[in-house]
Amino acid sequence: MGRIGQAVAKRARGFGMKIHYSNVQQLPEEKAGDAIFHADPLELLRVSQFLSLHAPETEETHHFLNAKTIALLPPGAIVVNTARGGLIVDADLIAALKSGRVAAAGLDVFEGEPKLNPGYVELRNTFLLPHIGSATVEARTLMGMIALDNIAAVLTGKPAPSLVPP
Repeated sequence: MGRIGQAVAKRARGFGMKIHYSNVQQLPEEKAGDAIFHADPLELLRVSQFLSLHAPETEETHHFLNAKTIALLPPGAIVVNTARGGLIVDADLIAALKSGRVAAAGLDVFEGEPKLNPGYVELRNTFLLPHIGSATVEARTLMGMIALDNIAAVLTGKPAPSLVPP
């Protein structure tokens, strides 16, 4: 429940949704508000009628959503992934969408981008977009400024502030 997850939660509350989240650590109450923390992400799945993924792809999160974890979701859940394509096993989500186990999915990231698993294309309950979340003047300007800050730091012998671990 980082910056993006918190922004999504704020908007979801506007629709009367109850927010549940899992995170590396529990947020302080002033950030979490009335959101319910689940230390175990598998417990979060059991109460997620709408599952919105906002996690980096790491060894722990790679293929997090698979046949086993999809089975933990309430029947007819809706899955949204705007984080990283590698969080989902495409074949497992496609099977769940075909069977109705998952009612719908909204995806703007895909494993192996720019290639798209063709199984998604034939589904009427799946909404597909290219990863366009950052396609605003403000976001692109900020991305450029962050890149410049990183370059300036490295050229002056300091570590890059936005260094991503390997």
